[in-house]
Formats: sequence, C-alpha cells, structure tokens
Amino acid sequence: MPVHLSAQPSFKDLFGPGSVGEKRTVAGMFICDGGATSAEICAGAGFDFLLMDGEHGSFWLESIQAQLRAIAAYHTLAVVRVPENSEVLIKQVLDAGAQTIMVPMVNDAAEAQEAVKAVRYPQPGNPAAGVRGVGSALARSARWGRIPDYLTRAHEFVSLIVQIESATALRHASAIAGVEGVDAVFLGPSDLAASMGLLGQQTHPTVVSAVKQVIADVKAQGKVVGVNAFDQAQARAYIEAGADFVNVGADVALLARGTEALAAAFIPQD
Repeated sequence: MPVHLSAQPSFKDLFGPGSVGEKRTVAGMFICDGGATSAEICAGAGFDFLLMDGEHGSFWLESIQAQLRAIAAYHTLAVVRVPENSEVLIKQVLDAGAQTIMVPMVNDAAEAQEAVKAVRYPQPGNPAAGVRGVGSALARSARWGRIPDYLTRAHEFVSLIVQIESATALRHASAIAGVEGVDAVFLGPSDLAASMGLLGQQTHPTVVSAVKQVIADVKAQGKVVGVNAFDQAQARAYIEAGADFVNVGADVALLARGTEALAAAFIPQD
C-alpha cells in the first residue's frame, strides 16, 4: 500500500502561492539540545518551523531521526542544518527523512550549485543533475521503498536553504539566490559580523545594513529569504525590511535564560 511522506507542512506549504508566508512572516526557532522530548515540546508551542542545528548542536543521525519523528506529530515544518556543504552529510540527513535542508557557509554560486546537486539524484538522460547516493530502499526518506517513484520524484519533496554568512558571500548574494534549485537563503548575522571584523556585534549598524541589503538582493531574485535574530526588536526590524522568515530563539538559550531568571527570583545575587 502506498505511504504518504508526512502530514506535516512542507516548505512549499509555508512559502508557496496562498501560503502562510504570503500572509505574514514565518517564525521558528533552533533546536540545539538534540533530545526528542525537547523537540516535541517546542513543536507543540506553535512555531511555523523548527531548525535542528546539526552544525553547532552536539547530535547527529540517530538524534536527528528521533527529533524528526517527534516533530512529525505536529503542524510544524522540520528543517535540518547540516555541518557543512558535503554531499555525504547531506545524503545521510536526507536518508534519515529530512525534507528541508539548510547548508551553512555558502560563499558563491558555485558552492550553491554543489548543494543543489547534493540534494538531487542523478536522473535518466541527465546524470549531472545530481550526485545524491541511491539507498532509498534502505532509508526512512522513501519509507523503505514504500513511496512510489521516489527516486524520480524526490526533488518534489526536498527543499534547499543555503546560508549567506560571510563578507565574501555578501558580494555574491544575488548570484547565490539566482541558482536554480536554491529555494531560500538564510542570513547568519553572527558569523557575518565575525567575518567583517565585528565579532559578537551582530546588531552593529554595518552588519544590520548588510543584512538588509541581502534581503533586498534575494527578494529581487524572486527567492525566499530568512534571518537569524534572537533580539526581538532586531527581528521585527528585519521583518519590516522584507524578511520572509525569522529564527527568533533556541531551546538551549531559552532554558539558560529561564533558569537564570527563576534562580534570581529566589536566591540572593552577589
């Protein structure tokens, strides 16, 4: 019996015609803890998407798959950020069942094209279309061979977000966004600030101005653009600048600040 991939919203459900993204800015948060329980708690909070951080979080495939399963019960898009632009790592995360992939540190159009090839299978008559290794019968991605014609239709299910987060990438923002197969661009102001000699100053006016310019450049290419902004005032400023989606927090940061506040309410501070 044919099996459907998921009842969860897809990237296209959030950003396609008549989608949530046409009505308001889409909001989500990082999942860095790696635990399925944390992922499930955050999935039930009502965010549009959860971004599992395989780049800085201390977890990998088994944890990613467990988190994907936990989030699947909720109307929340699951996004997985891989550690680097690697066809092997991307293949593994896709086979684990991720349908929306974020690739960090993409600096030019050539690197964006590499990411596109990594999420696509070679196709009959056009082997150069992709380099994703074929193991769908062994993997959750195709529900162990239960998704009809998965090999020829996988590109319909998979969405690719690439990150612009360096001074080099700023100069190539329009070209990166213009690559066919790139569905969205996500800005990382923290790494961007560091590459501009402003480590730890992601709200510095020079950084903010650069982010807003990239937002305009990406939208001019007709692509979806998002940004990371834990400061609520900064997040709203980027929304006003045209950001389609904003990452507004992280599970570990919320836990750290929440426990600090609770402790401070009852324990005298030196």
